[in-house]
Amino acid sequence: MTGSLSAPAGAAHATILGFGSYRASRLIPNAEIVDAIDSSDEWIQQRSGIKTRRWASEDETVQSMSVGASRKAIESAGIDVAQVDAIVVATVSHMFQTPAVATAIAYELGTDRPAAFDISAACAGFCHGVALASDMVRGGSAKHVLVIGVERLSDLTDVGDRGTAFIFSDGAGAAVVGPSDEPGIGPVVWGSDGEQFDLIRQREDWRDVIVAENPRMPHLVMQGNPVFRWAAFEMAKVAQQTLDRTGISADDLDVFVPHQANMRIIDAMARSMKLPEHVRIARDIADQGNASAASIPLALDRMIAEGEARSGDLALLIAFGAGLAYAAQVVRVP
Repeated sequence: MTGSLSAPAGAAHATILGFGSYRASRLIPNAEIVDAIDSSDEWIQQRSGIKTRRWASEDETVQSMSVGASRKAIESAGIDVAQVDAIVVATVSHMFQTPAVATAIAYELGTDRPAAFDISAACAGFCHGVALASDMVRGGSAKHVLVIGVERLSDLTDVGDRGTAFIFSDGAGAAVVGPSDEPGIGPVVWGSDGEQFDLIRQREDWRDVIVAENPRMPHLVMQGNPVFRWAAFEMAKVAQQTLDRTGISADDLDVFVPHQANMRIIDAMARSMKLPEHVRIARDIADQGNASAASIPLALDRMIAEGEARSGDLALLIAFGAGLAYAAQVVRVP
């Protein structure tokens, strides 16, 4: 050997220092959805728990919503944007294969310093991003990481599809992950069930769209009943694995923030986990709809704003999405 490599020195622990969110401006009630799918407000609420959803206006882009959420998160964390070493954006609705929207977000925030890249893990993307950020901070490759979950799923929604037209929404949530003297982000439990690959997916390949006689956006499609059965029971197992790996029990939790996919799935998971009554459960889906990678940070930020999640609380985050990809971890509320 002619030399040795130096190892980066990271922080002992990582934690979430601040949150921020941006909700798309258009509030779409069920009444605006029902005629195109021959449905009713009552049917939509019974099936999903959704009363309204947020859709973006023309000028609310994936980038602009991300910047709005990020500025709030950076301010909440008490740092300057120049201290952000990396930006991780979880999204499936940035319409450019390349470059990553994270690079444009960094520039608009006023910094050319961070590593900036996008990840695609569908609705589980934000939890994946938090896990990556925690490892980066503890591994020494970054001190402060901005994690963003953002979607503009109204672009990918077929308003005539009875199975999905009422589900998806737009918005962004962001968190700053940084060093801590005490553990603030527990070990991640993540994985995928590729056998279920077709349950939630983009309908068409982009190559098929290009050659079609009447091209249209490749909308999202979902097999609702199989997704419900898989999520309600498999995710409860993942939640328990996460608690076990973290070294706590459900009694130690203060807050439960599942992916806001469906109110019935949320209730089924809570029952399967036998959550104690004191655990406060995020139910942001009723007013926001399913914002995919943005749903977890949007839901937790709302709980913080409304006093349902308080600084120091232990919160279990768990999400699943197309693939089927999933991820979960326990975090301490900043």
